[in-house]
Amino acid sequence: MRVVAADLISRARAGDGDAYRELTEPYHRELQVHCYRMLGSFQDAEDALQDTLLAAWRGLGKFEGRASLRTWLYRIATNRCLNARRSAGRRPAKEWDVPEVKPPEPTRLGQVVWLEPFPDALLEGGSNVPLGPEARYEQTESISLAFITALQVLSPRQLAVLILRDVLGFHANEVAEMLDSTVHSVARALKRARANLRRQRAATPDREPPPSADSPSEDAIVGKFVRAYEAADLDALVALLTDDVFISMPPMPFEYEGRDVVARFCASIFAAGRRFDLVPTRANGQPAFGAYLRAATGISHGVGLFVLTLSGDRICAMTRFESNVLPWFGLPRSLPNR
Repeated sequence: MRVVAADLISRARAGDGDAYRELTEPYHRELQVHCYRMLGSFQDAEDALQDTLLAAWRGLGKFEGRASLRTWLYRIATNRCLNARRSAGRRPAKEWDVPEVKPPEPTRLGQVVWLEPFPDALLEGGSNVPLGPEARYEQTESISLAFITALQVLSPRQLAVLILRDVLGFHANEVAEMLDSTVHSVARALKRARANLRRQRAATPDREPPPSADSPSEDAIVGKFVRAYEAADLDALVALLTDDVFISMPPMPFEYEGRDVVARFCASIFAAGRRFDLVPTRANGQPAFGAYLRAATGISHGVGLFVLTLSGDRICAMTRFESNVLPWFGLPRSLPNR
């Protein structure tokens, strides 16, 4: 295997593009997921991945083989993401733009308005990666929307250290080398990152774990949600929610917390006469749906993507994204009314 890798590296250094693709392709998916954790945005993660691959291609002559190729690629990807976090302005918050719907006052305005979903179809090869002995998080948890959102509030350096150490399990000395830092500095950043993450999670009560993906239990909750939402049955929908249910809708900053206010928000949607068809998919390891607004023309137009967070046999969070994400999930812009 090492002989094959050495041959590919030699050929790639000589300008063989096919050899370079063969050398790096096994790491594309996991690097894309890494960039997504760092940036919280699917589009930004794709840009960072391409930037990483180009930088690695140009810098392959500097690869000395002291660390593995995988570790070297993670070093480049991490630093490209840190540059993006520090230099690029985040997408601005968007004004409420749902016609004929007057929502209740939000509970609060969210900070992470650049958050985007990650298609489960692209997680294959990106979530089942070999983890180091320092990894603290299950891979399913470390791609969930709640976890990705919590990461975005950390400082860039804390974010990078926590992901590399606690999510991927790299050793402290490896992380120090990736960040051109010291083991002591990495340890301090990790301590602060863990404390900040604990403070964020302390504001969220302990909940029952979600049912297993695609299990009968998950299917039962999801089926009830689809029937209630498509029928605009507010009572049936509210019955599925936890007391502290949470709704967010990036890039709009509006957030609602608590069953009563979420019920009023959903009532404002249904009262406008808007009726939807939902098409199932999965995002961030969670059940998701393309939402299509029915029209008198007989065509339902895509208006967004809902991602559900489940707790036991209830829904504890709903995140609504813009319709521009639908193609990432192989979903059409429109479809015939059912």
